[in-house]
Amino acid sequence: MSETKKRRRDAEGVDMSEYAIYLENVSKTFSDGVPALSDINLKVKHGEFVFIVGVSGAGKSTLIKLLLRELKADSGIVNVNGYNLMTIKHNRIPKFRRTLGVVFQDFRLLKDRNVYENVAFAQRIAQKSEREIRRNVPAMLSLVGLAGKYKARPKQLAGGEQQRVALARALVNQPKLLLADEPTGNLDLYNTEEIMRLLETINENGTTVVVVTHNDKLVNEMKKRVVTIKQGMIVSDAQEGGYFDED
Repeated sequence: MSETKKRRRDAEGVDMSEYAIYLENVSKTFSDGVPALSDINLKVKHGEFVFIVGVSGAGKSTLIKLLLRELKADSGIVNVNGYNLMTIKHNRIPKFRRTLGVVFQDFRLLKDRNVYENVAFAQRIAQKSEREIRRNVPAMLSLVGLAGKYKARPKQLAGGEQQRVALARALVNQPKLLLADEPTGNLDLYNTEEIMRLLETINENGTTVVVVTHNDKLVNEMKKRVVTIKQGMIVSDAQEGGYFDED
């Protein structure tokens, strides 16, 4: 049986090719005995745009780490982009991660390299040729509105521009799934709206987008699917939802 067919049979009777994320009865407890996630069930189809919200300590960061395979769940099914993350071999994890794009609140840019080289770095890790890099990097910088700043260093850019570079780097290898962990946490209102418009465009072009955020105003305005986590459990999952008022 091919590896692809094996992946699709991770959950009996479910065609895994339909889902970017498939979590079933997933739990994770830390070494001190504190439960981080309890019996999580979450299914995200290819092409969806999903917000994950909840207060600090709710379990959002643990969930993201499970999706990146930085952590392994204690039990359940964790399947992302067709990879069974419960059984994946260690030497296959880098290949799996190349199917993802990841953006963080603190940008995580290479300070000693310019904008072009920051984006090209992701292509080199993926072993793209210099010809492909010369074609793909300018195209991606144009998409995020930074074509004219390819020579600038991160310290010469405003926060919103740095996040655009981070987005370009995350997207240049055409990932199936983009995970954005508080991508607007350090940005003002104008840049927050600009980044979210970019994420919508990216989603409209076919990339599955999952955004972790505390920004209730943003969530309420965008009317996307909203998954709320509280004390390690999903307490709400609403299409065209809003920020869940726990009070």
